[in-house]
Amino acid sequence: MAVRWLCSLFGKPFDGGKRMDHGAQQHQQHHPMEQQQQSYHQQHPAMMRLYEVQKEVQSLGSAVCTFSGLQHDRDYKRIERELTRLLLEVDKVDTEGKPELQGARKRAAQEVEGLLRYLEENATHPSRIAIEDLSNEARQLVDDRVVAPQRSGGVAEINDELVEALQEMILRLTQVKTEGRVPLRKARYRALTRMCAVQDVVEGRTQQQTLSLPLSGETHEAVNLINQVMVKVSVARSQLVALLMGLSGRDSCAHLSRILTEMQVELDALDVSGNAAIRNYRKQVVEEINGLLKHLDLEGEGEDTRRYDLGQNNSIREIEAVRAHVFHLREGVLRHCMMGDVSFRPKAELQSLLTHLDQVDTAKNPCIREARRRAVVEVQAIITFLDLREALARRQPGTEHPAHRAVWLVLGSLSDLQAQALGFDGKRVEKSYMMLEELLTKQLLALDAVDPQGDETTKMARKQAVKFAQNILNYLDMKTDGWEY
Repeated sequence: MAVRWLCSLFGKPFDGGKRMDHGAQQHQQHHPMEQQQQSYHQQHPAMMRLYEVQKEVQSLGSAVCTFSGLQHDRDYKRIERELTRLLLEVDKVDTEGKPELQGARKRAAQEVEGLLRYLEENATHPSRIAIEDLSNEARQLVDDRVVAPQRSGGVAEINDELVEALQEMILRLTQVKTEGRVPLRKARYRALTRMCAVQDVVEGRTQQQTLSLPLSGETHEAVNLINQVMVKVSVARSQLVALLMGLSGRDSCAHLSRILTEMQVELDALDVSGNAAIRNYRKQVVEEINGLLKHLDLEGEGEDTRRYDLGQNNSIREIEAVRAHVFHLREGVLRHCMMGDVSFRPKAELQSLLTHLDQVDTAKNPCIREARRRAVVEVQAIITFLDLREALARRQPGTEHPAHRAVWLVLGSLSDLQAQALGFDGKRVEKSYMMLEELLTKQLLALDAVDPQGDETTKMARKQAVKFAQNILNYLDMKTDGWEY
């Protein structure tokens, strides 16, 4: 349910009754008694009180429309309490039995009730619960492998296995549907930024473990101090991970930022006496500290619409521009194929679009990476379609092995089915989708029934045809899975 902006609470913009359209002016000119009655109602104490409530509802409206938490959150309870109070205020307005005042009070109550429903729907939405479940799963993983061992005086289990587990959770999180709702987009974005930051910190640690550092303390007295800072950095890393995943207790980003800054000052004050190896060691430790500091601005992450609304992201805009171009090329390819014209082969243009997509900056954002991947799949689907059409046109049936000929027949059918898949623009529940899926499955069964009779060329051709059919099914699945960034 979309929440209407509350300036239309009484069926017209709130302007104290000073603005009106031309028809209304003519109507009032012809009906002075009605004009006086309308002015009376606008000045009536009940209507004035409803105007005051409207202003309070408007101030709460933006908070409701962007709240991304759950029902047990403090902000949820505060907003719910304020809206309930306003609903009671509206209910107490005395309309004196006048229909106009009763109508205004009813509309006011409906708007408040609408906000209450919208607030509850988003806080209890299945997608919001899915986001929270994934966040809790990641939180438990990080607590077990990193935070808890560090607090107990042990060693954190930071390795490639942990990185891969986090990556898998991030990919699952990108698949959560938000239905375009700002609160759900915001909640997903906030969870993603934190999990990606933790993954980045963990990856940085696994890379640092491969370095031949720290240096021996016997090399220079400054090395002992740098080694001591390294120990502090290790502790700070676990503190940062705990902060990002909501496991920090009383710690805060500001406090950790001060600690890391003090470490930098301590390193800057060291006299390394021109020793290149020690300078390099110090430089790497400073870079690691900077890598941790860059994640400490995530406390307010997701509040900026330009951040969680990826439709405003420049990389997404680039990808969408490519997709629009791909759409026109695809339409042209399908149109020429329907006419039997194989001369339209914009493969060079499609290859240049792949190069363009490869250069799009994803900033390690999993949603942008997925959007780019999908655009790449769309381009590749057209290229493979054109390649198959060309291969079918060059085919010389007279020289083929009988089993190989059977594979070619299936490939001809797959080419026609891929044309339908490229042009499909519907949902999985539609009959045309189910028919197309069934026909593709039948072609896979037909390939499975082909006996290569020991012919290696046929074996290879059948294997490629099976992969081709599966790619069409995967492409069709991608087009209809309802994914959104």
